[in-house]
Amino acid sequence: MLDDIRPVTWHDGAVRIIDQTALPGQLAYLDLTSVDALIAAIQRLAVRGAPALGVAGAYGVALALLRGESDRIPDLRAARPTAVNLAAGVDRAAARINEGFDTVLAAAHAVLNEDLTANRTLSTLGADWLLTRLDRRPLRLLTHCNAGALATAGWGTALGVVRELHARGLVEVVYVDETRPLLQGSRLTAWELARLGIPHLIQADGAASSTIVSGHVDAAIVGADRIAANGDTANKIGTLGVALACAHAEIPFLVAAPTSTVDLATPSGAAIHVELRAESEVLGHASPKDSRAHNPAFDVTPATLISALTTERGVAELNHGQLPGMLWT
Repeated sequence: MLDDIRPVTWHDGAVRIIDQTALPGQLAYLDLTSVDALIAAIQRLAVRGAPALGVAGAYGVALALLRGESDRIPDLRAARPTAVNLAAGVDRAAARINEGFDTVLAAAHAVLNEDLTANRTLSTLGADWLLTRLDRRPLRLLTHCNAGALATAGWGTALGVVRELHARGLVEVVYVDETRPLLQGSRLTAWELARLGIPHLIQADGAASSTIVSGHVDAAIVGADRIAANGDTANKIGTLGVALACAHAEIPFLVAAPTSTVDLATPSGAAIHVELRAESEVLGHASPKDSRAHNPAFDVTPATLISALTTERGVAELNHGQLPGMLWT
């Protein structure tokens, strides 16, 4: 069962991860026994997704303490700059270092368990909100990138909302954007949906706007890697185009994320550092050998284009002027 899958766990003195680069062909686990190995796994996207990175960061601190590698903690914290959860997970566990290994490990377990609980709750809240805004049943949904069990502690954010709606018998089909250049949608999201028995169609990223505007989609649901204090949201590159198409079609664009992904210290999307990844991810055999590539991993969707943000604390309608801070202040 997919409910039993945990992308990041602690196992016998190692950080155990699902190697997401091996999916969908193989469900392979890696036991990482050094902080450098964990950093490498994060940077090559063997483990990815903001909440999952938070869990990995917290367990990484326990690993550093166990292996005498505390000097590597700052590099672990900076391994991927856009997702706020990684740094937050590291900081939370590192704050307990003086209390010893067992306390640090307990803090990391708490990060994992809290994310599982938060995602279940926000999924229910997000599903309830969508059903108050949409008359059609069952729903035709669209999602971009992977915000499912693989991207979290084991349940999902955007895909968690889909799972909740599916459990109620209210999903007709999910359009899965393939998510160039590394295909997290077609490799990971489709794999999760297939295991759950949820009908889905994989489409090229370039087809998303047309699918939405032509009336084939009732709502889009995406996750988030960082949410600024004003509600601007960083997510996988291509998300902004989906939001623009939803605004044109006048259908809901819902962001689903735990409160751990909200960064009140970042005032707006303009202050979010967008990671640029290797040109080789874009350039392939079909590219002239002298071509260069621009490869931002994320884009920022303004709060004005986001219908609502669902967290475990509630739902804020951002395009109606409700800021995400209202959910916990």
